[in-house]
Amino acid sequence: MSFASKQDALDIANEMPWEARERPETLYEMLAETAQVHPNRPAVSYQLLSGPGDKAETLTWKQYHDQVCQVANMLRKLGIGETDVVAMVLPNAMETALSVIAGAVAGIVNPINPLLEAEQIAAILRETNAKVVITLRAFPKTDIAQKTAEAVKDAPNVHTVLEIDLNRYLSPPKSWIVPLIRPKVAVQHHAKVLNFNTEMAKCSTSLDFDDSTGDRVAAYFHTGGTTGMPKVAQHQYSGMVYNGWLGHRLLFTEQDSIMCPLPLFHVFAVHVILMAMIKSGAHVVFPTPAGYRGDGVFDNFWKLLERWGTTFVITVPTAVSALMQRPVDADISKVKKAFSGSAPMPLELFKRFESATGMEVIEGYGLTEATCLVSANPPDGAKKVGSVGVPLPYTDVKILIDTSDGPAECDVDEIGEICISNPGVYAGNTYTEADKNRELYHYQKYLRTGDLGRLDSDGYLWITGRAKDLIIRGGHNIDPAEIEEALMGHPAVAMAGAIGQPDAHAGEIPCVYVELVEGASVTGEELRSYCKEHVHERAAHPKHIEVLDELPKTAVGKVFKPDLRKLAITRIYNAALDEAGLNAKVTHVIDDKKRGLVAQLEKTGNVDDAAVGQVLGAFVRPWEWRP
Repeated sequence: MSFASKQDALDIANEMPWEARERPETLYEMLAETAQVHPNRPAVSYQLLSGPGDKAETLTWKQYHDQVCQVANMLRKLGIGETDVVAMVLPNAMETALSVIAGAVAGIVNPINPLLEAEQIAAILRETNAKVVITLRAFPKTDIAQKTAEAVKDAPNVHTVLEIDLNRYLSPPKSWIVPLIRPKVAVQHHAKVLNFNTEMAKCSTSLDFDDSTGDRVAAYFHTGGTTGMPKVAQHQYSGMVYNGWLGHRLLFTEQDSIMCPLPLFHVFAVHVILMAMIKSGAHVVFPTPAGYRGDGVFDNFWKLLERWGTTFVITVPTAVSALMQRPVDADISKVKKAFSGSAPMPLELFKRFESATGMEVIEGYGLTEATCLVSANPPDGAKKVGSVGVPLPYTDVKILIDTSDGPAECDVDEIGEICISNPGVYAGNTYTEADKNRELYHYQKYLRTGDLGRLDSDGYLWITGRAKDLIIRGGHNIDPAEIEEALMGHPAVAMAGAIGQPDAHAGEIPCVYVELVEGASVTGEELRSYCKEHVHERAAHPKHIEVLDELPKTAVGKVFKPDLRKLAITRIYNAALDEAGLNAKVTHVIDDKKRGLVAQLEKTGNVDDAAVGQVLGAFVRPWEWRP
């Protein structure tokens, strides 16, 4: 049964309490059940290169089960117990899809974004006390092996590094060339280095140890990594199973083929997709190590859907924007829907994608701190573009505001903080560090997401802003403090305020407004060059830095960022209107109680309203004509 309304979701939950549902208690139990029911159906496919005819590898559910067991047994032989951490610094590969499950069966798995710098990876390894690291052997066009070696050098508790050689996916003559051009890793560290596939082959295809007796923490996911001490969220089997159950109950069957070019270090790919595949027996395809970022993926995307008989596409707005620049050049008639997350999709992009592909777009909302899923637009019901749908079964969403008497629930359409309770929320223990869990919950059970939003009269959830001060670039969280602290190191800068400015491709990208010390002189471009040297993460490099005479401040002297966001919206929207040659401009940005920040426009001549809508519809923030 799918669902078409909030009432349908409630009806599913009202069938019985979540605790009374017959469901797997552990991740291995969920995998073993599916392997027994669908042993010969395809489970996971992977191709290193993006061409529709390139070499690919597919495992059936029995093969996938057996190889997960081999990897889990290998980890136990290396001393990994239920409370020990296995870190993964990997791009997508078949071994990645095996390790993320096996690591959670044998111990606690900790996928780490391989795009982070070495010092950030090292900080996460130390934070989680990782003992084993699974990563790449040095390979052309990637520096993952080098960065991991540098990180392990600064992580004294890592005793073993397991290396995966992507060369096994290539055919001659390419496979002959790699050993000749393989880059050297100069960094020496203390850990033992073993070949992943060689050690795995020595192990049994059934578990050599007893599965866990019930629920436990089985995964750590870092929420950023843009500062030296990242927040590490801990996930239990119960939350993983809940996400898998949702996918099976509401979206997928064993007949489905899902195209997922998202990274397996992110909860969207792991908890929303891979768990749903394991529960339902559906087939998932991971193209190229870098997913959507892989060479040729966008150019070949439609043909890849045809090749694999795709029925569901997993995507994000930035990928949709890139795909809309390529004509649909293949038979994609089997595709039913596209499931989009990470950030709201601009209205114009939503319409163009549905029109060009014939797919229905389902937008959803989730977060690492809740294991993942919170809400989705009903697959079979009204989809309110711009909303993130209705709360999923067994998920209770409250919109709360702080008052002198404690938290108070907001009225319909009143904006407050989005707070959630569901089986994916590990109440009281969201983060590994106890200090970071203080004041994180209301009523001891509702996770405070830090997102601002409202519930409308039909129960649809709308995100209107953020209480927590993050920049979200294409679904990637960037801590503005890192940018601000770097700029404060410049002798000319007195104060800095980093925000996300609207972007038609990435949703938002970093920009900074600065106030200079008295008598100092420096340009925005000079400060951008300074940031390239002093802001460690490339994604956090500001696109725009502007010097103001004085930054807007609160009564206690803090930078007032809503005013900076208004400046950025005005600048970006007016630039887009000017580039399109339209006689309109933003004169005000208001803070609407239902929609958050709204750009108000005035006409400066004859102008086509539809043309204005098409240009500004590429951005997430709404606009209207000034009354």
